[in-house]
Amino acid sequence: MRFLRYFAAMLLAFGSPICPVHAQTQPAASHWITLGTQGGPIPVPKRSQPANVLLTGDGAYLVDAGDGAAEQLAKAGVPLAQLKAVVISHLHFDHTAGLLGILGLRYQTNIYTPLTIYGPPGTKQLVDGLLAAMLPTAKSGYGMPGSPYVDPGQGIEVVELRDGANFRLGAARVVAAKNTHYSFAPGSDDDRAFESLSYRFELPDRVIVYSGDTGPSDKFQAIARDADLLVVEMIDVERTLQEIRRTSPNLPEPAAKALETHLRTHHLTGEDVGKLAGLAHAKAVVVTHLSAPEATGDVLVEYLRQIGAHYPGPVVIARDLEEF
Repeated sequence: MRFLRYFAAMLLAFGSPICPVHAQTQPAASHWITLGTQGGPIPVPKRSQPANVLLTGDGAYLVDAGDGAAEQLAKAGVPLAQLKAVVISHLHFDHTAGLLGILGLRYQTNIYTPLTIYGPPGTKQLVDGLLAAMLPTAKSGYGMPGSPYVDPGQGIEVVELRDGANFRLGAARVVAAKNTHYSFAPGSDDDRAFESLSYRFELPDRVIVYSGDTGPSDKFQAIARDADLLVVEMIDVERTLQEIRRTSPNLPEPAAKALETHLRTHHLTGEDVGKLAGLAHAKAVVVTHLSAPEATGDVLVEYLRQIGAHYPGPVVIARDLEEF
């Protein structure tokens, strides 16, 4: 068994099309596509920022909207008109920067069908700001006198969520759980004002759980229980810190120390992912949100070894535009 797991890891790490998470006895009615798998804030040429799309029989649902989300949807063959909702895990730029592109392109292509944007506290302020930023273009139109003005907020609804929220996306029941990507003192003003959420999507054919960004979290582990597909972030702290030092050599020392604390406490290592997946009895794991430089060969094998030390099931280190 160990040999088979190691052999599968080697095949995956070196680019084999064989993927145990993708293999199913019957095709799933729902599809999860990892549109962007690169954690921020440093852009890279081969991966887009965090974004996913959930496809069901009744529509498409964008889950996080990092920079490049609209382009990645086009590459995945998902028309903007098919998009019924956006679900935001938290308000960091690498998970929201692509939302303006989504709203702007809908507006430019005359898509006014309802679009609901779900997210934690602060999402309405974010969306209101993006819609305000669209006003100069909306009012000037194509520069033709007498052009009709259409409100860029037409059809847009925002629903703010908190820990324990339940809502529906078509046939899917969704449960939100507050995770540990923030560590504000419980009950403080900041704790009430800001939340980072993980989501459980209970679909007719399977359960998909998405971590968003989080550190080790009992609440996230609880909603991940018995997931058919666990889509979870992972960070390589040392390689990420090396890249930050390379790209930001003048970063002030206090800021560097705060960033390192954030990376070590508010994210999941490979070992954390394996322990969480094992305790949750997840059936399969998809790893995303890699902040370090592009990992290949031995580095990928090491990630799989770290996870596999605590979790016996199939694991994929996802790339952009992979479908599960």
